[in-house]
Amino acid sequence: MTLDREQVLRSAAALLARKSTATMDEVARSAGIGRATLHRHFAGRDALVGALEDLGIREFEAALDSAGLDEGSAEDGLRRLIAAVEPSAGLLAFLVTENQLFEGDDVNEGWNRLDARVSALFRRGQERGEFRIDLTPAWLTEALYGLIGSCAWSVQTGRVAAQDFPYMVVELLLGGARRSVEK
Repeated sequence: MTLDREQVLRSAAALLARKSTATMDEVARSAGIGRATLHRHFAGRDALVGALEDLGIREFEAALDSAGLDEGSAEDGLRRLIAAVEPSAGLLAFLVTENQLFEGDDVNEGWNRLDARVSALFRRGQERGEFRIDLTPAWLTEALYGLIGSCAWSVQTGRVAAQDFPYMVVELLLGGARRSVEK
């Protein structure tokens, strides 16, 4: 029987999104494989987290691609992005809290690509008068990541219904990001 590496990563992501301190033994059990098999494919936790990082970046890039960010208003693009990223929200919540991924000089270039694309969406919204200009696109990007992570945790713990994920993230972010019309 051949090991489905993608399935092992998805099992690990699901477990680590719920329990970030899970051991490699727990990860192996959740994937339905032995610890030795897991270690043959991922030498240790760092290697596993690195593979999860690559998966998360690929999934977020796919969400960005499918969201059509340049179509219509920036607000509509943001709504489509949040809906597209929802299936990967738990993995992203885990990754953005993994400090080891953002320390030192070896930060994955994929994060910079993601940040640039999301920031460009917020910048476009600012230029068109949709979003506040006193909040930088970089800050709005970080706020989006934080809300995605927080809402993913809330869904996982049953405090928010899964079907409410897009609404909760969009409305809270846009409630603070929208440019108010002066009266």
